[in-house]
Amino acid sequence: MKHFKISEFDSPDLKNSGQKMDNVFLNLLDEAREKAGVPFKILSGYRTIEHNLFVGGRINSSHLFGLAADIYLPKGSRNRFLIINSLFQVGFNRIGIDFNRGFVHVDMDRSKDKNVLWTYSN
Repeated sequence: MKHFKISEFDSPDLKNSGQKMDNVFLNLLDEAREKAGVPFKILSGYRTIEHNLFVGGRINSSHLFGLAADIYLPKGSRNRFLIINSLFQVGFNRIGIDFNRGFVHVDMDRSKDKNVLWTYSN
């Protein structure tokens, strides 16, 4: 990967767990970062079951399988656009946006509906 370190995807409770991330997912994310031309700060990548429960993740969270990442969503509308647009450009089709907590979730979980865009509400 050109733009990320695998450790950025570690679950906070398990060192080196970023290595459990799906390689195809990581390569697409790296390609999206290249297209966006702005940094992607990874807030959450791989999650252990315990950490997923701690953060209130869904029982079948794509993070558990190394197929998802939450990316910090900056306040500026231009950078938000660049990040989200680049995810679509490389072929991601499962994206959730949380403007309140400031992140965009992206995954490529083939067991879930595709071509979906959702928002989170607190």
